[in-house]
Amino acid sequence: MHLRTRLKHLALSGAALAVVTASLPGAAAADSGGRGHHPSDRGLSAVIRYTEYGIPHIVAKDYANLGFGTGWAQAADEVCTLADGFLTVNGERSRYFGPDAGTDGSLSSATTNLSSDLYFRGVKDAGSVEKLLATPAPAGPSGDLKELMRGWAAGYNAWLRKNRISDPACAGADWVRPVTALDVARRGHAVSVLGGQGRAVDGITGARPPAALPPAAPPSAAAPGGVPDPAAAAAAARELFAAENATMGSNAVAFSGTTTANGRGLLLGNPHYPWQGGRRFWQSQQTIPGELNVSGASLLGTTVVNIGFNAKVAWSHTVATGVPLNLHQLTLASGDPTSYLVDGKPERMTPRTVTVPVKDGAPVTRTQWWTRYGPVVGGLGAQLPLPWTATTAYALNDPNAVNLRGSDTALGFAKARSTRDVAETLRRTQGLPWVNTIAADSAGHSFFSQSQVLPRITDELAERCSTPLGRATYPSSGVAVLDGSRSDCALGSDPDAVQPGVFGPARMPVLRDTPYVGNSNDSAWLTNADRPLSGYERIFGTIATPRSLRTRGGVEDMAAMAERGGLTVADLQRQQFANRAPAGDMAAADAARACASALPGDPEVCRVIGAWDRTVNTDSRGALLFDRFWRKFTATVKPADQWKVPFSAADPVRTPHTLNTAAPGFAKALTDAAAELRAAGIPLDAPLGDHQFVVRNGERIPVSGGTESLGVWNKTEPVWNAAGGGYVEVAHGTSHVQAVGWDGGRCPVARTLLSYSQSSNPASPHHSDQTRLYAGERWVTSRFCEQDILRSPALRVVVVRG
Repeated sequence: MHLRTRLKHLALSGAALAVVTASLPGAAAADSGGRGHHPSDRGLSAVIRYTEYGIPHIVAKDYANLGFGTGWAQAADEVCTLADGFLTVNGERSRYFGPDAGTDGSLSSATTNLSSDLYFRGVKDAGSVEKLLATPAPAGPSGDLKELMRGWAAGYNAWLRKNRISDPACAGADWVRPVTALDVARRGHAVSVLGGQGRAVDGITGARPPAALPPAAPPSAAAPGGVPDPAAAAAAARELFAAENATMGSNAVAFSGTTTANGRGLLLGNPHYPWQGGRRFWQSQQTIPGELNVSGASLLGTTVVNIGFNAKVAWSHTVATGVPLNLHQLTLASGDPTSYLVDGKPERMTPRTVTVPVKDGAPVTRTQWWTRYGPVVGGLGAQLPLPWTATTAYALNDPNAVNLRGSDTALGFAKARSTRDVAETLRRTQGLPWVNTIAADSAGHSFFSQSQVLPRITDELAERCSTPLGRATYPSSGVAVLDGSRSDCALGSDPDAVQPGVFGPARMPVLRDTPYVGNSNDSAWLTNADRPLSGYERIFGTIATPRSLRTRGGVEDMAAMAERGGLTVADLQRQQFANRAPAGDMAAADAARACASALPGDPEVCRVIGAWDRTVNTDSRGALLFDRFWRKFTATVKPADQWKVPFSAADPVRTPHTLNTAAPGFAKALTDAAAELRAAGIPLDAPLGDHQFVVRNGERIPVSGGTESLGVWNKTEPVWNAAGGGYVEVAHGTSHVQAVGWDGGRCPVARTLLSYSQSSNPASPHHSDQTRLYAGERWVTSRFCEQDILRSPALRVVVVRG
């Protein structure tokens, strides 16, 4: 008991902490040295209290020491994943893994190690991140954030120096090395540009002037002669930026005090992120006594809590529909494909020659070409080629390439006392590149904002300056293609923006203090169905267009909960695992009725679909059959042909509806789904959990939830392997869930769940413990206040020092 009393004194008064971290040096700037120059950890230390499920509560004297404890604790759980990411941002994957292997896709869209290395080496050689670190706040990162990065690198390095790696993914590997604060900043920069340059890495590194291109057939979205076909490009852009095709998504809802049992706010956050690799979340609590006290989840390699809560405020993010890039179509100078015209005057492109070391081979050297707008790109993904011809090229503008402020936004949220403070943080930092923010506070306020760093593409500018290609892509996807030959087509600036060429805070869609605000990766329009948002530019998203089934189901659930009232955290927990499949509610009965005539010789199919309970719980019988049928039906039947009653903007939640069982492909989808399961030896009415599972250390763990097209809140995007027994792994889906409220006491009422657990190391005791909780639809009771931390039966205290 003496230890716990002493620890309580440590956190509440800071006196004992001062003893632990005595003689600290003064604040130092973030290290910007090169290879071999590592941040000193001399004098740095932190206290880490581990509670159930390996969740660390990190206490430190200041930001450098807090970063030290955070870097140490992240390394302890995820050293191999972190080391792999640092290899990526330093452009050294080809050196260790070969040029042709693929990355895990967590830090860019690069399809090969060589493409990834060419891009990240280019960023490194150009000193891009160093320039951002040297930019004064608010346009650049704050001093507190630089101290966090300095400390994080020192903590990571100290853990490496003092511990043996047990994870077989990198044990004994020579590519696991110390890092610098600059490496940490580079990783943050990679996250910032994921929706812009990161989406176009292959296009940036593969762009060549026409004389350097080998002869090839025109790509799929290009007409003869290499000119992009506008209709095909519009369709490709729409698919590229469609939420249903993304590998990340989320749900979040905040309820105001008018709907809750005690007049205080409630928040349910449900991000859908990858279960493997560098975009995993990691849980912690960060405390600097008297300065900061926040709990939640961080993306690996970041120094802050990205989504979380404190004593007064809770927030989450959802991937937004705003398009954080645009293209400029260049008119090239006659006879010189590396010069382009602006107002009739030629400008030379800037070559960036990049050399990448390669395992078992000679170094590879390539040249990238940059313009006043950004890099020349040969395409956005494989389906949207942008050919560089003798007369035309395309340059990509990504305003987040000069944004290193996202972690300052998170720091502001961590210290917020109200949703008003959340809004002020967004106004001041303007750091979020590709997410919305949903928040609630203990005073009963709800808040939504689509505050993104977006190119300042107004609808007027797009109308005036779009090329023929842009006139097709902008309405369909929000991807603007502007005439780069005209200076009057520059993006301009808003007076309240912290950087030129982006929208200022006054232009962002915002909704405050309605009974609920929610988002499921559609645009801001139906944040609250009774108070539709409009008036924003197309680049933010659409208005009065069909919503996904996940949005429609979510709006139905949120509105019903708000109308019922008397809500508590327990209601949020029930919503998370309701596992209702809106597609089943809308289509299963019609499918079962039409099944008899569509499959007259197979009554079992009809019986199973008709008897299905319309949920995707692990014990749901018929869910797997409907899932396989629905995937095939929606993949082969055009959206306009799937329903008898079309979409109506006057009734966007309930339309379209009534399954079109006469659509070509309906009967075949049923037949093929049944045949597929039988061929795999899976009974048509098998419980879902028998054939939707993950395997951890030989243990088969059933997983509930369902795919995007089913509209399930508890989204699960599993990996199909018929020979392995069905869905044998989760690619992405429900990740870090938090249900948060307040009861008038000093401590928030919070329940959390990290679906894939805290560590990807199979040797860790926290490799699958929360995954088993997730399978049983059980939660972790958050230990936020001191007395709760110190009462943990699993309490383990580690003092970490440099």
